[in-house]
Amino acid sequence: MSDAAPALTATVPDSAAGRRFDAVLAELFPDYSRSRLAAWIKSGDARLDGREARPRDAVRGGETVTLNVIEEVQTRSAPEDIPLAVLYEDEHVIVIDKPPGLVVHPGAGNPAGTLVNALLHHDPGLDRLPRAGIVHRLDKDTSGVMVVARTLVAHTALIAQLSSREVHRQYLAVVVGAMVAGGTADAPIDRHPRDRVRMAVREDGREAVTHYRLRERFRAHTLVECRLETGRTHQIRVHMAHIKYPIVGDPMYGGPLKLPKGATPELVEALRGFRRQALHAETLEFAHPVGGQPVRCSAPMPDDMQALVRALQDDSRAAAEAGR
Repeated sequence: MSDAAPALTATVPDSAAGRRFDAVLAELFPDYSRSRLAAWIKSGDARLDGREARPRDAVRGGETVTLNVIEEVQTRSAPEDIPLAVLYEDEHVIVIDKPPGLVVHPGAGNPAGTLVNALLHHDPGLDRLPRAGIVHRLDKDTSGVMVVARTLVAHTALIAQLSSREVHRQYLAVVVGAMVAGGTADAPIDRHPRDRVRMAVREDGREAVTHYRLRERFRAHTLVECRLETGRTHQIRVHMAHIKYPIVGDPMYGGPLKLPKGATPELVEALRGFRRQALHAETLEFAHPVGGQPVRCSAPMPDDMQALVRALQDDSRAAAEAGR
């Protein structure tokens, strides 16, 4: 199944003479990814003066380039009526508040019931975009704001913004330990050398930078605001554990349960019952991929994380009143 939009045309500038067709095409049509343009060259939907050309063919300058924008089915998952909390929506993007427990992409262990299935029900046209328009992800048990592209133009632009670190991503995390100051975790991350499911700080890893500051400190825990400069898998979880402030409830990188002396029964119950990483994508800000205006969306912490913070606050007040 495929659809073609009206053909786009452009003239090769004289200054491009002698350069490769694929490189010039990418400059003439920057709204589309190089991989998508390469596929259209191969299929004959990108033509040079009406004829098919190879990617390496040199242009002379002055030729007319014709581009047939073909949208084919890219995502074949089944639509499912799963509720979505939509924070912002227009013809180019959807911004949602993902609940904890929702898997983003279908996989071997989760063939259905994912965010992709929900998005395809919300907008069936997303099947023509890679991964149903998802340009970044959150872990299953991390909640919060995500942006999804609805068009190829938006998809290309959002990926470019993420790659150039122009997207503002701010998270909240409850960590074990009473921090005294914020800072920056600048430590490269890659796959764990022995456990391929986990990530780890490695000297030969990819650059990873997380800025963090205190939002609220408790007796033996801290509510931390984290801002991503890079976007590695499990980055905040790995970095917080690396600096010895693991995220509460993190089953993969968290440490043992830590209770402050004389903790209230409510706090003990809240900490013991928190079975996921206490991590929430609070705010996402990006330039609209078509209009360029800033889009900023925020989502409150989910109920379980708010209850955890209230229990920590109540415990701190109780300890202060008791002189502990």
